[in-house]
This record gives sequence, C-alpha cells and structure tokens, in this order.
Amino acid sequence: MPTEARIQQVSMLRELLRRSEAVFIVEYRGMNVKKMTAVRAKVREAGGEMKIAKNTLFRIALAEENSPVPEEMTAGANAFTMAYGDVTAVAKALRDFSKEKGNEMLIIKGGIMGQHVLDQQQVLALADLPSREVLLAQVVGTIAAPLRSLVTVLAGPMRGFVTCLSQIKDEKEKAA
Repeated sequence: MPTEARIQQVSMLRELLRRSEAVFIVEYRGMNVKKMTAVRAKVREAGGEMKIAKNTLFRIALAEENSPVPEEMTAGANAFTMAYGDVTAVAKALRDFSKEKGNEMLIIKGGIMGQHVLDQQQVLALADLPSREVLLAQVVGTIAAPLRSLVTVLAGPMRGFVTCLSQIKDEKEKAA
C-alpha cells in the first residue's frame, strides 16, 4: 500500500514531467554535496531543474504521464534533469560539467524527449547542437538570403539608370 508521502512525490514528479520538454537521466554516485550543488546551479542557469527521486517512483510518474519508461536507465543512484526551455542548453550544461576535471562521476545515461528514449550518444549529440537562438538566426538568414539577392537584382537596373543620368549630367557640365 503506497504511503501518502510517496503519492505526493509521484504527483510532484508528474507535474515536473508535464512542464518539461525533455528529461535527462544522470548517475551521480560518488559525488559530494558541493559538486551536486554546482551541477544543479549550472542546470538551473540553462533553464532546467535537477531532482533526485526513487527510481520506482519516477518510473510510475513516467507511466502515468504516458511517457516511455527506460527500465535499463532507471537503475542505480540517478538524478533526473528536467529541461523546461532550451533542451540543448541543459544537455550542454550536463555534458560540460561531466567533462570538467574531478566531475567524471556524473555519468549521462540517456534521456526522454517526447515519446523517444535517447541513449547517451544521442544526448551528447543534442549537446553539440547550437543553441535555439543560433538555430533560429541560421534559419532566418537562410530565408533572407534569396530575398536579399532578389532586392539586389531588382535594384540593379535602377542603379544603372541613375549612374547613366549622373554621367550625362557630368558631360553637360563639362561642355558648358
């Protein structure tokens, strides 16, 4: 029979899952409180939140939210990182922290994005992507490039006409 505290924790996890764009599962075995506080701060700066919960309760919350439940990833001492905004920024924060010297104990196991389970390599590939703002700027630049070229081509005859009139004016001034 589940206790009231566990029922409340599952409902809290469900609420976090509803708000998040993705969830990353990391193993933190062997990390001290100072390092855990540091990684939580980096994740928070990136627009995410790191929670530590019992694996069983987290699997129940995932199942109740109709999300895939990666049984193989939810074993051991896990922290669950919810990405609320820019998913790549949170993945980068985790990757960068785990690559720093002395932080090798933070192991990225994988994640869940929508209805897809991501393995470790996919999470690291996600971390290598440019940020959302950079991607949007690239898309806008790609869309704007042909328009810019069209404006230049359309302005060419007008520019040539104005240049021609200017040369005629200069010749008439020299003749006068």
